[in-house]
Amino acid sequence: MIGMLTGAVAEIDADTAIIDVGGIGFELRMPASDLAAMHGGQQARVYTALSVSQDAVTLFGFLAKSSRSLFAQLQKVSGIGPKVALSILSTLTPGQLAQAVSEGDAAALSRAPGLGKKGAQKIILELAGKLDLGEIATGASKGASRRDPALEQCVQGLVSLGWQQRDAESAVAAVCDEENITLPLAAGDVPHVLKLALASLDRGR
Repeated sequence: MIGMLTGAVAEIDADTAIIDVGGIGFELRMPASDLAAMHGGQQARVYTALSVSQDAVTLFGFLAKSSRSLFAQLQKVSGIGPKVALSILSTLTPGQLAQAVSEGDAAALSRAPGLGKKGAQKIILELAGKLDLGEIATGASKGASRRDPALEQCVQGLVSLGWQQRDAESAVAAVCDEENITLPLAAGDVPHVLKLALASLDRGR
């Protein structure tokens, strides 16, 4: 079983990346947000999951362990296969997914292409109480911070203003997703993201 790959990013397209590990190119299907955070030539550590079906053997990759864990948990829900699970993780961040499940928000889940309302309700029913929102959000944010210093700058800016680390991480991740802000974050985007995240936290008081 291949659990992790570390190597240079050789190619990236709409839904896959090729990681060069010692001269061998591994093709990985990955969430859209992870692909957007990568660029050709960079060194990447990718956590992987292998899917074997009658038609194909597919290797899926994730930049955060929490995303890989969610990918596996989603597939334990009856009727949810790897394709739909990846679609969900391409639409929602791990923290947003865990929050949608905990709040019973089927509308948020069914934004994912290929997942209808019934499927979303089934995910909520079968995973409610089984996902640790804090652990997932923190794990995803830590993974993002390691590859995105500007994102970490936003989080630390909110912490310095008195917000809890977990709340700051969740707010920054949510703002970037909602505003379709490309990751890794450009240094010039830090003030804008910080302002939006602060406004979001103030509304949630």
